Amino acid sequence: MWVFGYGSLIWKVDFPYQEKYEGYIKGYCRRFWQASIDHRGFPEKPGRVVTLVESPEQDIVWGVAYKIAKEEIEKVKDHLDYREKNGYSRFTVSFYPVDISVQPFPCLVYTATPENPSYLGPAPLNKIAEQISKSVGPSGTNAEYLFQLAAAMKTRFPSIEDNHLFELEKAVRKMKGGAEENKK
Repeated sequence: MWVFGYGSLIWKVDFPYQEKYEGYIKGYCRRFWQASIDHRGFPEKPGRVVTLVESPEQDIVWGVAYKIAKEEIEKVKDHLDYREKNGYSRFTVSFYPVDISVQPFPCLVYTATPENPSYLGPAPLNKIAEQISKSVGPSGTNAEYLFQLAAAMKTRFPSIEDNHLFELEKAVRKMKGGAEENKK
């Protein structure tokens, strides 16, 4: 079994895997449209985390695929089902490795669909940035999640543009910087 990470699984892998490939999936885009009430926020003040949104333009989402050993599959599925319990469902997608000597292969991915109660959907970028800049939960600040993801994407895929992610990063850094300046 292979698992595709496009959010925190890029920089926070907390399960055993045998090997990994960098690459992408087609027909989706990464968006901060899912509420986080269990990791980066609380029910009364949710944060925002990424999900995949179907894209008619055949956009691609870059990330990492992890191969799970047969004897670990059920344990890893249980772990990820719990980790992604706030509205995420499992789907299978085709993963295209950067390594062209490896053929595309099926990969399990967790996405939050509009049908789940924590789906927030689109909003103006400044509103999403404001929510992220102010949210915190048991796993840390929502801004940390955004900054870690942006840093991981820039390190792993330096030539890739992810406008939604990088524009949010810039907006939240500006908000956080302004807050830090006001404290002085």
